[in-house]
Amino acid sequence: MVSLTLLSVIRHYHASSTLYDDTITMYDILLEMRKIRCLNNDVFFEVLSLLPTKTLFQLKCVSKAWNNLISDRSFIQSQLQRTKLSISGFIFQDKFPWLNKDIKTVTYIPVDEEDFQFKHKIFDFLPEDVVVLSSCHGLICCRSCFPTQDPTIYICNPLNKEMTKLSWNSLGNDSIISLAFDPSQNSIDISTEFKLVTVEAFEIGGEEEQEEKRCITFEIYSSRTKEWLKSREICQCNSNILNNKSIFVKGILYWQTDGDNILTFDLDKELSWLISVPIPATEFKTIPQTCIGECEGQLNYVMISEEGLHLWCLEDSFESEWTLKYWKSLEMMEKEFPKLFYNLRGRVMQDVSICDTPWMNPMAFNGGILLLRVSAKIYLYHFESGKMEVVCVAPKLGLSAMFQPILLPYSMSLVPLK
Repeated sequence: MVSLTLLSVIRHYHASSTLYDDTITMYDILLEMRKIRCLNNDVFFEVLSLLPTKTLFQLKCVSKAWNNLISDRSFIQSQLQRTKLSISGFIFQDKFPWLNKDIKTVTYIPVDEEDFQFKHKIFDFLPEDVVVLSSCHGLICCRSCFPTQDPTIYICNPLNKEMTKLSWNSLGNDSIISLAFDPSQNSIDISTEFKLVTVEAFEIGGEEEQEEKRCITFEIYSSRTKEWLKSREICQCNSNILNNKSIFVKGILYWQTDGDNILTFDLDKELSWLISVPIPATEFKTIPQTCIGECEGQLNYVMISEEGLHLWCLEDSFESEWTLKYWKSLEMMEKEFPKLFYNLRGRVMQDVSICDTPWMNPMAFNGGILLLRVSAKIYLYHFESGKMEVVCVAPKLGLSAMFQPILLPYSMSLVPLK
């Protein structure tokens, strides 16, 4: 009967936990466990695997037995299957807007802390300063800062401070490298398998200038074989691929471009194609600001224009079929947050003629949470609840916060890399 009480406490914790809900705490869990003098590993396994990652990581300190159980690969696999991986924060890295030079400072912006205490040493366990490239299900792909004599790619887990590294002869400071990792598709019971995909553009010229075409090639690294292989797939794409703007969803990598399409690559089939965005930019008086992200296992497309804030969900990647999940006019945003915003539409419309830096910019999106810059302030917008939170003034993060910084969504995970 007591074990059922414990299980109900943990299930209530798991079901009711929101960003700031602390009605059921770890103290309540520990208090219930003290009532039980003999708990075998099966009971521990059952109840603990229902808890979110952040709580489990803190519970590893309770005892050596707990640490061993929570660190066990089979337990981590079960926890990933039984809980929902939710966004923990965003990783921000400054970069020079006009210089091809790396900036070493990395800032972590947690979304589960009310006062937004930034963290700057989340990669201090790596042997050198790095530039973040891609994030996927709790793992981060990053590379050495240039200049360096030994360019290295790191795959790491900032939570448990584990990492693996590899070399790539073609690695440069403009390399587009994306991480593909999905624990729901690949078991981690024995080892953690992942893939890296690099994209490279080249021009195909013709006799006349208008015949020139841009094509994309792909190179794939497998952690299982520890080899890089050149894919035979080639995709014609006349738009530029945006670096650090990739999303991996259900076996497919998506890259945002500076045009009206999204580049895709199916890793299993080694098939690539272009997806049309929901509405082309030519339909607006201004240049719409956009970003892509993942929510509920689907690709999402966020757009801000003079017509308002749009959130689209991709239903069919082959048919470029999108569903509008959310829309709010700029006037409605002003009415809901009168202390934060004023004359949004007028400011956005001015972007056309007098300003290279957009007044509103959707910086990154994941799990229903949007990191949004309006003028010189950064906000968190929760689509489901309609809550808007002030994070900071943009210059606090860095110069490029007003332009195009490196921004990756991050979800805490116990996935091991050793």
